[in-house]
Parts: sequence; C-alpha cells; structure tokens
Amino acid sequence: MKIAFTTKGKEWDSMIDPRFGRTEFFLVYDEEKDELMFYDNREVANDAHGAGPKTAQKLFELKPDVLITGNGPGGNAATVLEKTNIKILTGASEMTAKEAYEAFKNGKLN
Repeated sequence: MKIAFTTKGKEWDSMIDPRFGRTEFFLVYDEEKDELMFYDNREVANDAHGAGPKTAQKLFELKPDVLITGNGPGGNAATVLEKTNIKILTGASEMTAKEAYEAFKNGKLN
C-alpha cells in the first residue's frame, strides 16, 4: 500500500501540512518496498487560483492508495479526487508524518 501525506518537509519527522492544495510537500510511503519518497509542491504557492486541482492531479500521478492530511481538500480539489480511488483521511494536523502513519495504522484518523 502507498500512503501519501501532506507535509511541511521531506522526512518522517516533518509536520503534517493541514492544507491540501498548497501543501509544501507530499511524503509518500510505500509499505511493500519500505521506501519513503517526497514530491516538492511549493511551485503552486504563488498561484492565485487552481492550486487545489493542480495538487490533486499531482497526487493522482503519485498513485497512492491513501492520503493523510490535516483539513482535507477544498471543493475544487475534492471534485477532482472523487474520480480516483484514493481514500482520504483527515485530522492529522498536529502530528508528524510518522505519528500520522501510526494513527492511521491504529484507526485513529477520520
């Protein structure tokens, strides 16, 4: 299973970014390969409009099974993500990616 996290950094100890569309990074953990990779999403930071759908498209290209984030995607991004099979879990705003992964494994995210 591949799990994507919206984060403010590139490591397991990075804080979850509560924003979806303007998240700084996606941290992706591939459980089967035990590999951690990241995608830099900071290029959308200055976009006046459309950051959410652009970020949703990038997430789709990363092919995760699960997205763990803080507040969840906004309306336009949610519309794009509805067309995928990505399970979206929220409520990880005050956690590191590693803590959010543990909360996910223990069924403690929304």
